[in-house]
Amino acid sequence: MNSMGQPTRRGIGGFADGVKYFFQGLGWVARHPGQWVFGLIPALIALVLYVVALVLLGTYAGDLAAWATPFADDWEPALRGTVRTLLGIVVFALGLVLSVITFTAATLAIGEPFYEKLSERVEHDMGGVDKAVDLPLWRSIIRSVRDSLITLAYVLMFTIPLFVLGFVPVVGQTVVPVLGAAVSGFFLSVELTALAMERRGFGRKQRFALLRADRAAALGFGVVVFLIFLIPLGAVVAMPAAVAGATILVRTRLSPTPPPRTA
Repeated sequence: MNSMGQPTRRGIGGFADGVKYFFQGLGWVARHPGQWVFGLIPALIALVLYVVALVLLGTYAGDLAAWATPFADDWEPALRGTVRTLLGIVVFALGLVLSVITFTAATLAIGEPFYEKLSERVEHDMGGVDKAVDLPLWRSIIRSVRDSLITLAYVLMFTIPLFVLGFVPVVGQTVVPVLGAAVSGFFLSVELTALAMERRGFGRKQRFALLRADRAAALGFGVVVFLIFLIPLGAVVAMPAAVAGATILVRTRLSPTPPPRTA
C-alpha cells in the first residue's frame, strides 16, 4: 500500500512506476528552475574533484601497474610493457566505474545543505511532513558520510566480481551490463531516498528494508537515474531532478507511516 492507501504495483508495473518518479522529479525542477540551479552547485564541485582525480589516475596508472608487478622486471621488454599497459588500462577502467558509482554519494555529502533544502521544498509543495525529524547539520553530514561508506562497501561486494566477469566473452557483454545497472540502480535509490527517509525518522536498516520490500520501484527509479548519469555531464544536470524524484518516491510510495527512530 502507498501513502494514499492504494495498492502498489510490483514487477514490471512497479519498475515503470519507479521510472515515473524520476520524471516527476524532473517536472518539479522544470517548474522551479531556481532550485535546479541551486542544486547544480554541489554537483559541479564534485565533478571538478572527480575530473582531477581521474586525470591523476590516468597519469599515474602506468606507475601503479609497474609498482604492482615487480615480478615482471626481468621479463622481455615487449611482454613487460604489454602486461603493464593492460594492467594500467584495467586500473583506470576500475577507477572510472567507481567514479560513476560513488559520484552520487560524494555529491550528496558535499551538498547536504543544498539537497536537504531542495527536498524540503518538494515536501512543502506536496503538503509538508507531520512531525518531521530535524537533525542538526553536522549530524546530517556525519550520517551522510557514514551511510555512504557503508553503502559503498555493499556496492563493491557486487561491483568488483561483476567487473571481473565483464572480461568473460559473451557473458561480459550481455548479462554483466544488465546486472551492473540493476545493482548500481538499487544503491543509487538507497542514496537518493536517504534525505526524505531521514526526515521521517527512518534509520539505515529501515531504509534498506523498505527499498527491498518494493524492489521493483527502487530498481525502476535507480536504473533510469544510473543510465542518465552515464551520459557525460548527465549526473551534474540531473542530480536536482533525482533528489526531487526520490523525495516524491518516498512520500507517495515508500513511507505510509513514520516509524519509531532506530539506528
